[in-house]
Amino acid sequence: MIDRSRLLSSVRRIHLLATRLVKTLLAGDYRSVFRGPGIEFDEVREYVEGDDARMIDWNVSSRMDAPYTKTFREERELTLFLVVDVSASLAFGPPDRTRREVATEVFALLSLAAAVNNDRVGTVLFSDRIERWVAPHKGTRHALRLITDLVGVEPEGRGSDLALALRTTGEALKRRGVVVVISDFKTTGYFSDLTLMSHRHDVIAVRIADPLDGAFPATGNIRLEDPESGRTLLASGASPRFRRAYAEHWEEESQRWRRECRKRGIGTLEIDTGQDVATQLIRYFERRKGR
Repeated sequence: MIDRSRLLSSVRRIHLLATRLVKTLLAGDYRSVFRGPGIEFDEVREYVEGDDARMIDWNVSSRMDAPYTKTFREERELTLFLVVDVSASLAFGPPDRTRREVATEVFALLSLAAAVNNDRVGTVLFSDRIERWVAPHKGTRHALRLITDLVGVEPEGRGSDLALALRTTGEALKRRGVVVVISDFKTTGYFSDLTLMSHRHDVIAVRIADPLDGAFPATGNIRLEDPESGRTLLASGASPRFRRAYAEHWEEESQRWRRECRKRGIGTLEIDTGQDVATQLIRYFERRKGR
């Protein structure tokens, strides 16, 4: 059962933190790095030297007996859609700093940044099934509802089917938007669906990692359990050979993930549970703005 008082306390804390950071640090960068879905007609004005002759409106020009040209502006309104992993592997870590906790902070900051900029934001929460779907809408109240949904969700599934979540999102989003995938990406079989998504939308993959992903502690024998499948493995932390092989395995996995995302034109952001979320987002926005 959900502890309602703890839920409300957590939502208030995240909301206050995210609102302060969005207003002081993130909103301007968010607006500058995410383009609108296209351009729309603005007005017709008199042609001046240097204008693109292809944009001349010949109907208006004939009536006014002088050349007039069409002007366009970027369609500013965005749809931000957040695809969020709530599978059992995200519960890994200390109670107040699990991958799930960090993913929630990323989610809160981005959803409130969208609300501040009058953009529409929606979400799908997934495990090995679709746990919750909320269509995109505007407003801070809506963003706060999304945060409450994420903090309070009790997943029915334990596994992770990112491919299903991507297919569901792709089928529902008709207009081009920004799709942010927040996960530890400890699953398989999703890259073909991620490729299709990147053809239609601006896709950003946010990978939540933990220090133990790269360095196994130098301890005795430990029985490890996969939180999603329940399978166990005896690991010897006292063995330098095992610790080295462990570190090399996860480093190779990380490099492969980055390489596959880069091949598909997908932006990547890796956030360690020991890092400050807002700082990492700001740095990422600055890099995108610089490009």
